[in-house]
Amino acid sequence: MPFPRPTLTDLRNQASADISSGLPGADGLLRFSNLNILGAVLAALIYGNYGYLDYIAKQSVPFTSTDEFLEGWAALKQIFRKPAAAAIGSVTFTGIPGSEIVPDTIVVRGDGYEYTTDTDAVIPVGGSITVNITAVLPPIDPIDNPTGNGASGNAATGTVLTLGTAIPGVQSNGVVATALTGGADIETNDSLRNRMLQAYQNPPQGGDGNDYIDWALAVPGVTRAWCTPNGFGAGTVVVYVMLDVTESAYNGFPQGTNGVAANEPRGVTATGDQLAVANALFSEQPVTALVSVVAPIANPVDFTIGGISTASSATKAAISTAIADVFVQQGKPGGTVDLSYIESAIAAISGTAGFFIEIPAGNITNTAGQLPTVGVITYV
Repeated sequence: MPFPRPTLTDLRNQASADISSGLPGADGLLRFSNLNILGAVLAALIYGNYGYLDYIAKQSVPFTSTDEFLEGWAALKQIFRKPAAAAIGSVTFTGIPGSEIVPDTIVVRGDGYEYTTDTDAVIPVGGSITVNITAVLPPIDPIDNPTGNGASGNAATGTVLTLGTAIPGVQSNGVVATALTGGADIETNDSLRNRMLQAYQNPPQGGDGNDYIDWALAVPGVTRAWCTPNGFGAGTVVVYVMLDVTESAYNGFPQGTNGVAANEPRGVTATGDQLAVANALFSEQPVTALVSVVAPIANPVDFTIGGISTASSATKAAISTAIADVFVQQGKPGGTVDLSYIESAIAAISGTAGFFIEIPAGNITNTAGQLPTVGVITYV
């Protein structure tokens, strides 16, 4: 049975009662009496002690610990907080043939986010060159930049980037040629705790399905992962991943092409987010396994909801969010989402009394590799 922590009011009342019982026949609780003030002060001090003891109790077990204590518990299982990661990609510049772009040249996005060029590049005949670039992570600061701001470095193909300093013979504006991906913020406490608890509950088994999930979740930006043994035939392992935060602009779906690690000669090399995960898995996986990292296929699910056609826009937005949350929690590639979970989530929203779901008429099934997403919601 949990210990009921007394409130500050409870402690003040207790102190007042003790003072009154210790002074029979006298009133020690007059408005400006020293005893009354002293009782209130002592109650506040004791309340602070209770708070500190409560904090210690939370840090003493893995599933309620936070911050550096959480990191300590996780380190016992070789689980470490994922640092901020820089986005990488490429940008195309045009200019006069022979003009040179040196390494570490600053390239700036319209909102001020900076990148640097990775290698030396000379504009060839034809007047354009594509250069690999890496995002510059801002210094981590507990107040101004606690997240590391790595996810903000991701950008879609076609985004305009500008040279930080003019280079003779090179047009100042360039265009992202290969989407900037892989940028991720510092891992949150909730994410680290989930990975840590999974490690405690599922000790390494030399390359079983849970091991692949743990290895994938350790990659910066990856928030969900699934493993399908023999997914592409005997001896193969298919790992599906989602990056719900860093690729939120794409509903969390990885940006890149499916495939294997760069050092794996037995398959087509992945690109983008898939390559980052595949390379991380390559150093962990059994040497005989042929591992492919694959993006799930979006399966938009349309809904027709009756009984609440006059619901406010805020209520409808909350319903859409609730359905999306169920898909995140219950959805998996090729799996089934029970309609009852969605009905329960909608019923918990204020203003939805009397609703009923016409479409879909039953549980939501997905073919191999498909992951459910929220489609069009119609109210009738």
